[in-house]
Amino acid sequence: MSHPRRLSETDFIDVHYHAGPDAYLRRHGVMAAGRRYGQLNGWVVLKNHLGCSASQAWEARQEGLPVSGSVVLNEIAGGIDFRVVQRSLCHHGESEARLIVHLPTVTGRTHQSRLKRNSGHWILDKYPIRPLTVSHEGKLSEQTLDVLRMARDYPIVISTGHSDAQEVRLLVDAAVRLDVPRLMLNQPANPLTGLDANALLELAQAPMVYTEQTALTYLLGYQPWEDVSRVLCEVPRALYSSDLGQTSQPDIEQWQVDSSLWFEKMGIGSERAQQISQGNARKLLQQEP
Repeated sequence: MSHPRRLSETDFIDVHYHAGPDAYLRRHGVMAAGRRYGQLNGWVVLKNHLGCSASQAWEARQEGLPVSGSVVLNEIAGGIDFRVVQRSLCHHGESEARLIVHLPTVTGRTHQSRLKRNSGHWILDKYPIRPLTVSHEGKLSEQTLDVLRMARDYPIVISTGHSDAQEVRLLVDAAVRLDVPRLMLNQPANPLTGLDANALLELAQAPMVYTEQTALTYLLGYQPWEDVSRVLCEVPRALYSSDLGQTSQPDIEQWQVDSSLWFEKMGIGSERAQQISQGNARKLLQQEP
């Protein structure tokens, strides 16, 4: 067993990367992705629409790779259920990084993705993932509230998944009310959520809110350059991630090159660049020693 570099020793942390096997075909498996992040002195958090990547992350860390995991509470993984989270924590094992718990990403809301992608398995073509949402008739479900409460006692980070804009506001309000220590707004510029920089600046007034800005929302043309720039330059506790891994999108190394050029064009100084690429993510993920 090798010892991976620590979160605090990395140059960047990508909280959102898709490795195979997943609901769609991916560019790299977990070990290949972990090696690439390691060579770049980065850390990666795996995301998988089929559910849990925690045991894959555990295996990668046994080989000294800088990888941690997440669980997506989609129907196929068991849905919005605290026991699914507990099982994933068992699979994640000992890690200095908290497990990210994504609320459902398959919600049934209509959106025509611009991604060119292929299904990861014929079973998903015949038996698609059934939709789940965090709310009903304008109120968060009790199961969702149970998962939010878990963040007070377990080493997890709650992510809003593909909640819509109103649900994100409900989740932020509940996080304030329930004293949830950290809540990550998952790629909120995605059309399924549709929050722009003005809305995110307002939501970030709640001190536990971390806002993810993915490269992919810009690459797919879902978000204008000016809005991406405002989020990365102005929003408190912003996190810059890739949301890559698709076979039709840039590889990890190219994303890092492109990101440096984008930051320079946006006029992001070295201190702010460090915050959005590593510092804020480390505060979100790193467990207290």
